[in-house]
Amino acid sequence: MKEDLFADLIPDEPLKSGRSRDRHSINLHMQPLAERLRPKTLDEVVGQEHLLGPGKPLRVAFEEGRPHSMILWGPPGVGKTTLARLMAKAFNLPFIAISAVLSGVKEIREAVDKAQHHMDQTGEPTLVFVDEVHRFSKSQQDAFLPHVESGLFVFIGATTENPSFEVNSALLSRSATYVLESLKKADFEKLLPRAIAAEAPGLIFLDEAKEILFNLADGDARRFLNAVELACHLATDKGIHKVGAELLRQSLPATLRRFDKGGENFYDLISALHKSVRGSDPDAALYWMTRMIVGGCDPLYICRRVIRMATEDIGLADPRALEIALNAAQAYERLGSPEGELAIANAVVYCAIAPKSNSIEVAYNAVKSFVKKDATRPVPLYLRNAPTKLMSELGYSHGYRYAHDEPDAFAAGEIYLPEGLENMKWYYPRPRGLEIKIAEKLERLKALNRQAWAKGEGRIRTKKEK
Repeated sequence: MKEDLFADLIPDEPLKSGRSRDRHSINLHMQPLAERLRPKTLDEVVGQEHLLGPGKPLRVAFEEGRPHSMILWGPPGVGKTTLARLMAKAFNLPFIAISAVLSGVKEIREAVDKAQHHMDQTGEPTLVFVDEVHRFSKSQQDAFLPHVESGLFVFIGATTENPSFEVNSALLSRSATYVLESLKKADFEKLLPRAIAAEAPGLIFLDEAKEILFNLADGDARRFLNAVELACHLATDKGIHKVGAELLRQSLPATLRRFDKGGENFYDLISALHKSVRGSDPDAALYWMTRMIVGGCDPLYICRRVIRMATEDIGLADPRALEIALNAAQAYERLGSPEGELAIANAVVYCAIAPKSNSIEVAYNAVKSFVKKDATRPVPLYLRNAPTKLMSELGYSHGYRYAHDEPDAFAAGEIYLPEGLENMKWYYPRPRGLEIKIAEKLERLKALNRQAWAKGEGRIRTKKEK
């Protein structure tokens, strides 16, 4: 029997928390609480009832013994790795874990060799789990494809990103996609007693302390258990039997909302901000803007989004919105944080309460679609410049009416579209804000055109005019 070289270094007395100081427990407690509480069975998993409840897809797959390739899409700390490990255990398959952050082609080849060896020996596949699969390049993802198709791998990819954008379509089509959700308060309430029993039996968390922990976790089980573990250690060291809000506020990191600068949640928050401005809700717009800034988003990125809102959703209904959005970006560049953030807030609120119109966006998209499908129509000669004698002799610019020389600077009856498109109309002002006056002016100009054509004046190509 191998000599235990460390036996004399482990004292016999128990720890303050009541844990035995034998070698096994010391090795165990060197692991983070989140790892020690990783579920060993499907019934120990908290949350994801929409996938693991009776009759739900993953529960049925486990019960019927049908391993299949899948993409697990969800925020951090919701059980993606755990589910992959449980599936390997349930189906008695070898488990190979690859981190897309730390691995490359070499690790993929090694996984293939191991899986092939196992297949040759047993005729069974190997479960290959790729964490953060979205960080692999498209070519690296392609390396898995033939082995998924041949049945050598049961492929499970975990990602916090939208797989529609980040996972190869071929690999995606051969895998079922399951969306995992952030844990809810009820899930943490189930998890907390397990954490206390494992870390500091008998310790009591008061309701206000629980609320702080639930909020701090922000749907992430790992984050929650790390906070509970720290709180247990602090309480044990201080000889405290009840953990209240004051202890947590003094010891735990400030609450930071989850904000992945390049991930799905990032785009969810941007979408919420944009839709709140479009929906004319200044309070909601301020909330989402603040969530983004507190979460670490570059304020200048928000400025660019607000400029887009001013042009896309407000436009000519209130041209001042674009001016204020541009000024906010300039103010932030000069002031920085936190003062410059107020300028952004001004722009966000102004855009939220401004009259809305997407008429320019609709018109632009309609014209672009038309131009792409239409033939290339020549510019009418009278609209062309004639900088040379030859061009003038060819009729360039002949008959052009200089608007500033016309009454009210408007050449009544003139036509500026190519031949055959005289009656086309794409821009329809909305009855809001400045566009009300724009619509009134356009109607007056149309009336002047009709009067000119009725007198036989102006440029008439067709019988009808819209």
